[in-house]
Amino acid sequence: MTRRGLIAPALASLAAACSPLALLDRFGPRDPGARRMARDLAYGDHSRQRMNVYAPPGEGPFPTLVFFYGGGWNSGSRDLYGWAAQALAARGFVVFLPDYRLVPEVVFPVFVEDAAKATARAADLAPTYGGDAARLAVLGHSAGAYLALMIALDARYMKAAGRPDVIRAAAGLAGPYDFLPFDVASTRDAFGAAPDPAQTQPVTFARADAPPLWLGHGADDTVVHDEDTLILNDRIKAAGGRSTARIYPGLNHADLIATFSPLFRKKAPVLDDLVAFLHRALG
Repeated sequence: MTRRGLIAPALASLAAACSPLALLDRFGPRDPGARRMARDLAYGDHSRQRMNVYAPPGEGPFPTLVFFYGGGWNSGSRDLYGWAAQALAARGFVVFLPDYRLVPEVVFPVFVEDAAKATARAADLAPTYGGDAARLAVLGHSAGAYLALMIALDARYMKAAGRPDVIRAAAGLAGPYDFLPFDVASTRDAFGAAPDPAQTQPVTFARADAPPLWLGHGADDTVVHDEDTLILNDRIKAAGGRSTARIYPGLNHADLIATFSPLFRKKAPVLDDLVAFLHRALG
């Protein structure tokens, strides 16, 4: 396994690594036009099974996105990522931003099941906020990218959520997709009890009929190395599927998602590249 031991121990405390991103939500500039339409929409009974929704101006129907934030599967909050959802909404998408249950309260596969339930509920609610459930994609950053790719590739999750064919495209930013063995605290805590570790890995489910994928990564990422993106991209293509990988020189783990903010957008065309893919894939 290539460089598995080099997945930084910082993954165990990814909230600390990403804390500057939270400042963008409180103090950073926002993209004009798009706005939060609702908050605390339930997709289950647990207090963390809630989501906010953002939409562009106009009546739509607009393509729909479900965005999952990162946090090492043990931290994070939708209330810290409104700026990222708003950046996507400003480009013509209705964006659902869910919370999901976290370690140590739960372990794999519960947080993946939550991602699938949130996506199914977003499809149900999309027309209420001007979204088109027939044009829905999932995406995320870091652990959120893992969630997006797991429910896009392992068809069992969306089938169990009652929406087996709803995901039309998926995108991951700096995601861990091939991280066996579980050799840091965050992966041991989240996945160590899984009876078949291979079933926890997105690369296991590379298939020809998967939704089209877009995978972005910073070349200077030392939390999740860019090889994860390259491996998954190669596996999907080898299986006969559709995947695009972009490696961005000079960007680290937090930089990649920070480029969604107007403050850092000139560092790399991450948002432009992602949005172009999503509009092509969703029509």
